[in-house]
Amino acid sequence: MNAQIRPKLKTPPPSEVKASAKAMIDRLPGRGLTWERLTYHVGVRAAIERGLAEADASLLIPHDEIEKRFGLK
Repeated sequence: MNAQIRPKLKTPPPSEVKASAKAMIDRLPGRGLTWERLTYHVGVRAAIERGLAEADASLLIPHDEIEKRFGLK
């Protein structure tokens, strides 16, 4: 098994995460909100934050390189 080691990315301080979470919850519609929908939104936000941190750390693979690796070009 070829495991890749992910470098530790810069994360915001807990107080900033808490403030962002509160602001996100306040923007969500009250009607139809469930724990599942809330966790979905939190997961999407976490994925976006991780992607932005990886981009800032120059850890992204260019599109054409992905195409070559998967034989799409």
